[in-house]
Amino acid sequence: MSSNVSSHIDPIEGDFHLTNYQKTHDNFSWEDAKKLLSYGKTGKLNAAYETIDRHVDEGYGEKIALHYVDENGTKSLTFREVKAETDKYAQILKENGVKKGDRVFVFLPKTAECYIAILSVIKVGAIAGPLFEAFMEDAIKDRINDCTGSLLITDHELVKRVPQADIPSLETILYVEDIAKEDRTGNHGNELVEWVDPEDGLIIHYTSGSTGKPKGVLHAHRSTVHHIVTGKWVLDIHDEDVYWCTSHPGWVTGSVYGLFAPWLNRATIVIQGGRFKAENWYQLMEDLKVTIWYSAPTAFRMLMSQGDLHEKYDLSSLRHVLSVGEPLNPEVITWAHKKLQVRIHDTWWMTETGGHLIVNLPSEKIKPGSMGRAFPGIEVGILNANGEKLPAGEVGQLAVKAPWPGLMKEIWGNEDKFKSYFIYEGWYISGDLAYQDEEGHVFFQGRSDDMINSAGERIGPFEVESKLIEHPAVAEAGVVGKPDEVRGEIVKAFITLRPGFLASDNLKEEIRLFVRKNLSAHAAPREIEIVEDLPKTKISGKILRRQLKALEVEKQAVKS
Repeated sequence: MSSNVSSHIDPIEGDFHLTNYQKTHDNFSWEDAKKLLSYGKTGKLNAAYETIDRHVDEGYGEKIALHYVDENGTKSLTFREVKAETDKYAQILKENGVKKGDRVFVFLPKTAECYIAILSVIKVGAIAGPLFEAFMEDAIKDRINDCTGSLLITDHELVKRVPQADIPSLETILYVEDIAKEDRTGNHGNELVEWVDPEDGLIIHYTSGSTGKPKGVLHAHRSTVHHIVTGKWVLDIHDEDVYWCTSHPGWVTGSVYGLFAPWLNRATIVIQGGRFKAENWYQLMEDLKVTIWYSAPTAFRMLMSQGDLHEKYDLSSLRHVLSVGEPLNPEVITWAHKKLQVRIHDTWWMTETGGHLIVNLPSEKIKPGSMGRAFPGIEVGILNANGEKLPAGEVGQLAVKAPWPGLMKEIWGNEDKFKSYFIYEGWYISGDLAYQDEEGHVFFQGRSDDMINSAGERIGPFEVESKLIEHPAVAEAGVVGKPDEVRGEIVKAFITLRPGFLASDNLKEEIRLFVRKNLSAHAAPREIEIVEDLPKTKISGKILRRQLKALEVEKQAVKS
């Protein structure tokens, strides 16, 4: 991003929860934030109780908790109905022997049942492991095996992708179709809630690394403190809001800011099934009068590519729009401001951080190209190679002073990996490169590793390479992110062939579909280039991904 971004977009008028950034930043205390939860009064904690049951206890049981939209129409549930459903699931989990600390996975499409299942796992004190609905056999097997998951909640269609024989710890599979037929009526009060310590495990999300298999990032119940206050100030949720986060709960955005933060703040959330289609998205926002919308730059770019389609819909209910997952292009912010009359507020955080760290608040000016400023209670530093803070304007490692409530508790079974984030005492090292201006606004400059960020999803090249070389035709593979106007990056694979195989378009398509089927659709290479040799280091023979990417960027520059 350019270091000379000087223009800005002023905030619109509004009744925002946070109106004075500097005063709040200077006086903020995480201890005060606890008071937003019943936990702050009782000392007892359960994130599922705080998210749903608390609102029923406080007299908001008849408020609409969710609208679920698919091709069959809209289904709505109140907070009381969601509580009853989570109680039913929780009772069935207990009958199946699930206890505090067990790892229970949820593999479902983006449906109301997916959200209810996740909360029911948490309600009984177990650790929820949500899985993205597009995952294939290997991705599922690797994740459940890594933390020895004992029970899986899924449906009769998705279970076909679960290699049960290869997951020895998996003792029980429950199907949502069967649960729906079960009768577990009755008012359970809070008897099914397992009260836990703030440090007890809450949810585990797997995130790809540039080397090795996906790593399990475990978050603790204390994260709810981070979720509720960022939901209040960054999402700016008020009681009358209809809130839509487009991410699946299998990704951290879909759980933290699709489920926890909005429901902790008593919003009515929207859950949309099915694939992206611009007309459907706009129609949904018009029909349900969505007021807050959280999505990714890829989605905004795809909508932007539809020209003036938005003019056919009444989007006047929209008051607050946010973005996450990858850097937000300044031209997208400008498009939204001119065409939709809304500002898009970029936010920066990671699976490991558990919540917003750098934000653009609705009451503050936006500098297009900037991720925003540090959230109150968060200290950001740009560090050099010695771990020393750099002055404004200089590019370095983006770091955050630890700890804070949303920070991961551990990397499952991998203490060395966990420690690698804290190589400079007291600082969490993000792996991103950035600079800060004189006012504290942070500008992303790139990744310090080889991660691919496609359509807001982080993809580890090693995982894709490993799958590629399982194909009988592939000898070696190097995978990089190729710059793409819509998706930010696409997955591109460079491969060499084994003897006896001839390069052809048919072979490339066969290899691509092999990865899609056995890993996941979003990780499958959109482009495959067959080469004679791959660049490698002389000593270790490690494939030089950066060199491959540099060549790709150079080719694109020549074309343009």
